[in-house]
Amino acid sequence: MGFSTALGDTHEVDLPGGRIRYHETGTGSPVVFVHGLLVNADLWRNVVPGIAAAGYRCLTPDWPLGAHEIPVPDLDLTPAGVADLIAAFLDKLDLTDVTLVANDTGGALTQILMTRHPARIGRVVLAAVDSYEGFLPMPFSLLGWIAKIPGSIRPLIEPMRIRALHKTPLAFGLVAKRMPPPEIADSYLLPSRRSGAIRKDLRRFLKSANNSYTLEAAKHFSSVDFPVLLVWSREDKIFPLSFAQRLAGDLPHATLRVVDDSYTFLPEDQPELLTDAILEFTRLHATP
Repeated sequence: MGFSTALGDTHEVDLPGGRIRYHETGTGSPVVFVHGLLVNADLWRNVVPGIAAAGYRCLTPDWPLGAHEIPVPDLDLTPAGVADLIAAFLDKLDLTDVTLVANDTGGALTQILMTRHPARIGRVVLAAVDSYEGFLPMPFSLLGWIAKIPGSIRPLIEPMRIRALHKTPLAFGLVAKRMPPPEIADSYLLPSRRSGAIRKDLRRFLKSANNSYTLEAAKHFSSVDFPVLLVWSREDKIFPLSFAQRLAGDLPHATLRVVDDSYTFLPEDQPELLTDAILEFTRLHATP
């Protein structure tokens, strides 16, 4: 939806299977952001300005994960299909030596991308993400079963009209320690409430989202030859720190940084700490 002007100028790009919207600001080496389920580029509104100011080109797409505004009825919305879409975006814009920054479901998609299309990737930041058996994690894995029922998405989304519910586990309660402001919550939740086509896209992704994709990606972690930074919340309610430690052990060039006073949505709860971690990592692993 791109409510926040902090993300820069808004563009659209045609990719195989559909069109997506993205936002761009800054110049320099490219940093591409990958959000998760039922949020969009606005998740990064408090991270992008600091990264851009430090001399990077920040690109924040609205990936078709339920809070996008351009329907993609012809796109393969399996996790592998969305990972291929991210690869197509990097190809279309001819981005090289890319720093990928992912959160939540976007991290699962990025792991698939890392093992299917590594050529344009220079380094990766996985900030509290789905992995291994935890894709989708409980209780969100129930959405995959519910999505198999025709017409099931609208009854799930409609109660989100009630702002008091945003603090509950039905919405942001498990993932954000600090609630997004109302206009950002609307940016996340209104597209699927307003559009049947967006709900169809969301349902297609949810029906196919299961841990066979992340477990398959994990089989190929030993071949990942670029650096990976894992940023994890000690208080995360859905992704235990043990998952981060497992990733750190399986990825050959991974380091782990633990953050306090946050849940899964690090870009919402601790944007300054996340920004500092990204910049320290990119400088440490800058291409000569």
